[in-house]
Amino acid sequence: MIPQHSKNSNRFLPKRQKSRSQSSGKSGRTACHLLWRFGFSCCIMKWFPGAAVMLITGLEQRRFSVKIILSRKGFDSSNGGSPSPIMPDGSLLSMPIPSDNSARYTDLHYHGLSYSDLLHQLNPKFVYDHCHVDPDIREDVWAGRIPNWKPAFGQVNSAQGVLMNAGVEPGDIFLFFGWFRRAEKYQDCYRFIKRNAGTFYDHSDLHVIYGYMQIGRIITNPGEIIRYSWHPHSDREHLNNRTNALYIPSEKLSLNPNLKGYGTLNYRQDRVLTMENQNRGTWNAYSFLMPENVYGERKNSAKKAGLFYSGIWQELVVYESNGLLEWVKSIVC
Repeated sequence: MIPQHSKNSNRFLPKRQKSRSQSSGKSGRTACHLLWRFGFSCCIMKWFPGAAVMLITGLEQRRFSVKIILSRKGFDSSNGGSPSPIMPDGSLLSMPIPSDNSARYTDLHYHGLSYSDLLHQLNPKFVYDHCHVDPDIREDVWAGRIPNWKPAFGQVNSAQGVLMNAGVEPGDIFLFFGWFRRAEKYQDCYRFIKRNAGTFYDHSDLHVIYGYMQIGRIITNPGEIIRYSWHPHSDREHLNNRTNALYIPSEKLSLNPNLKGYGTLNYRQDRVLTMENQNRGTWNAYSFLMPENVYGERKNSAKKAGLFYSGIWQELVVYESNGLLEWVKSIVC
């Protein structure tokens, strides 16, 4: 069952993916771009051998350096219709989007309170039933114990195409972020904090990093994916999709071997992407997140200050540059 809204019954439907013809067109442009780069490189090697060495070295460094993927997950304005809550204890409870999968919000809990009851307190006008639990990285979220549970994250269709075309591979790190807002306890129930109460970070809609996963394996074989029977990407629809992939974390985080290769994070202000006094999609203008360090034809659409990547997207692949890994380490560790 998909949550209903009185003004728009389709607002909770999954976003439309790009058509195969659009993907093919992009693939053709990518091939032409690679051929052009090859010809350009040959000319450089012939006439400027010293520069050729620098060019090849730079390309090799980018190829083998760690990539960071900012992965947008959880409720948004079209899927869920509200922020996920920042709980009073700092827990960042990313709400899985509504879907027709077998998992239910009643299957998930926070300190004994089901996600279904929590969402009813926060959004009493909405009705939530089935959900898409992905990424599944919070160990204690399931009300009933799942035998042989393992953390995993699935991706499919055009979003998986972005990851594949950007060269995402084992060793790269996902940073999961979403739309959050602070909640408070009021008369034995939870509610979102009122607007203009306290500081900007106390009452505003924010993009916050709530979890991470360093890739250990990428599984594309349906015969292996089906072993993760509790994961939504192991259902028949996903198994029949040739783009379906399941990402499994490494045992340890390379940036800090004392940490697991995956995990969830509590709220801290340095984990907020949103620039102060801006809308949630306008981020702090970190140099390493600028378009020149990001895969694809991206541009900064911020009207004034900050960084804003417009459009409907899930995965932002960031190539390593000065300051990136130090930033990731500071917010995860």
